[in-house]
Amino acid sequence: MVRMAPPEAVRSILVVVDGTTASDYALSVACETARRQHASIFALHVVEVPRRLPVDAEMSAELERGEQILAAAEAAAAKYDLKLEGNILQARNVGSAVVDEAVALRVDAVVIGLAYHRSYGRYDIGQMAQFVLENAPTQVWVIRYPPVAEQLG
Repeated sequence: MVRMAPPEAVRSILVVVDGTTASDYALSVACETARRQHASIFALHVVEVPRRLPVDAEMSAELERGEQILAAAEAAAAKYDLKLEGNILQARNVGSAVVDEAVALRVDAVVIGLAYHRSYGRYDIGQMAQFVLENAPTQVWVIRYPPVAEQLG
């Protein structure tokens, strides 16, 4: 079932967190929205598993980094008086994992923070954001972090 809530009716938000400045900015936007709307907020960190490894391979360093990223996200949400529920998944495709989590949680919106990235002279949103935009059955908010001067070139 597709849930199309207007922004003022959003009651649950999933934020993709990866420890980047763009991700942190998206989290702050999502937290501010959740605080104003009295919405639930969830964070997801996905560890992308290379094809040469089994999907359930032991990736302790990446999982530890994910735990640190989620702890920082929980601390950031606490500044807005929110209790954030975080999850770490291992997957081959980050976008697919995000969509699956959004469906499982039945959220109203998925929030993705993107850094400014130009590939071959064109702005590129990346595979994960493209997949989520094309496949998520919810609102998808893409927040692009501003480029620095040398990126505008």
